[in-house]
Amino acid sequence: MGKKLPYTPNSRIRQALRQLFLRSRERANTMKKAGYCCEKCGVKQSKAKGKEVKVNVHHKTGIANWEALFDQVRLWLLCEEDMEVLCEDCHNKEHS
Repeated sequence: MGKKLPYTPNSRIRQALRQLFLRSRERANTMKKAGYCCEKCGVKQSKAKGKEVKVNVHHKTGIANWEALFDQVRLWLLCEEDMEVLCEDCHNKEHS
């Protein structure tokens, strides 16, 4: 097992963002609108044994810049200088 890094590696951020996307309502709505069919060839998703077909949601323009996305996550979510530890009551007061 390797040495622990002092920060969250990009691979962990990418994995978390992928899981968020896979469970997103937007992705589910896109699949539902398309009727779980490929929008290019029309093949329908199937789980029938021996006839399995998977369909995926694809970003037409791609994810332009993963590095910029990681930087934004680090800046707004994982910035230690901007974090403090509060009890639940104090935390609730901060957000009220």
